[in-house]
Formats: sequence, structure tokens, C-alpha cells
Amino acid sequence: MKRLVVLLSLFLLTAAEKQDLSGKMLIFPVESNRHHVSLTPELNKNSTFTALTVCLRAFSDLSRGQSLFSLALPSHHNAFLIFKLKQGEYRVHVGDPLVDYWGLQDEPNVWNSVCATWDAKTGLAQLWVNGNPSSRKGLSRGSSLTGTPKIILGQEQDSYGGGFDTAQSFVGMLTDVHMWDSVLSPDQIAYYTYGGKFQPGNVLSWNSLEFDKNGYVIIECTKTTQKIRIGSNQQ
Repeated sequence: MKRLVVLLSLFLLTAAEKQDLSGKMLIFPVESNRHHVSLTPELNKNSTFTALTVCLRAFSDLSRGQSLFSLALPSHHNAFLIFKLKQGEYRVHVGDPLVDYWGLQDEPNVWNSVCATWDAKTGLAQLWVNGNPSSRKGLSRGSSLTGTPKIILGQEQDSYGGGFDTAQSFVGMLTDVHMWDSVLSPDQIAYYTYGGKFQPGNVLSWNSLEFDKNGYVIIECTKTTQKIRIGSNQQ
């Protein structure tokens, strides 16, 4: 009987259905070294990336550094990391090497759209924040990202699937997370940023996402973050 229960539990875990999170957000309400969400990508177990684009929207009032997107491989715990250092300043890791970007236009307590791209052929990486491009900087040229990825929201991985630090945790809301195994064009990034029609991510799609919540993480409708407007006909 005990064996049957274990087998049934394993079946339910492997048979987890994807969810359409359109119009919804993940809320990370408190600082911690534990609360996070693991994302399951659409790819073979052992994959190789030579180009990437990750787009997401973040809403937070933190002034300290925090992780927005953390992809680790067995060989590199910062295989692809988007880390916000402070307002207007971001850091991108590819295969552990990093570049920093300054002077990007973002604001606290509003939705900020962030897209990061990288192409192994040229080594060029770029950030787009609220539709505004950063300078293009080079890192990890000619390399590739190979292995089974662990993708985490809410925490920064200092080891493969773990090594979380409260001081690097994300506090706020995340939505519309997409990932592609190619570099999106500026037009495609504009469509994403401003709510136009775009092709959802072929590695991660917010419209069909398999994920696992760990700890204190809440899913709610993004409408709760909209500004309240009082109509002239209201009393």
C-alpha cells in the first residue's frame, strides 16, 4: 500500500498540467532565502543554447539588489542571470561572466518591462527596459550553454538549484515571463513591451507554463495593481 501511494505521488508530479497565467502575476510578499518558483522549460533534458532572449515584467519598491531571473546549469550557477543592482542599474551573467548596465529608465511601484538578449556568435548582450535599449556589450563570445537548466524566480542561485541568499531575494510581483532560444528583433521586443501581438516564448511561455511554487508565493490577477480612477458620475 505504501509503495502504491509513492507511485501515485510520482505520477501526479510528472503529470502536472501547464497553466495559462495570462493576466496573472506571481507575488513574492517577503524577503527570504527559501520562497521561490521553479519553471520547467520546453526543451530536451540536455539542451544547448547559443542565443537567448528573456522578457518579464517586474513591480517592486526595493532599493537593494534583487534577482529577476536565474538560470543555472550543473557547470555554471549563473548561466543566465538578470539581476537588478538598484534603480536604473542592471547586471547580466552569461555562463558566469558578467556585464553591468547603467542609466536605464525604470521606476518603483509600477510595472517595468525588462528584456535581455545574448548571441554567442557575436558575444553581444543587451538590455531593454521599458522599451529603451542599453548599449550592447560583449561576453562569453563563441561559447554555449549546455546541460539541464534549473530556472528560478524569486531567488538567485549560488549553486545548481539552491544557495539562496535573503539579501538577493526578489520582493514584489512578476508577470509575463517568456524565454526564447533566439535573439528577438527590436520590433518584437517593442510588441512585447507595449502590449502588441508577439510570438510567446518557445522555451518558457507565460501562456502555457509548467511551474512549482515553493514557500510563500501567491498567484493573483494583475488588475489589483492598476491605478484607481474615480469616474465623474460616481458619488
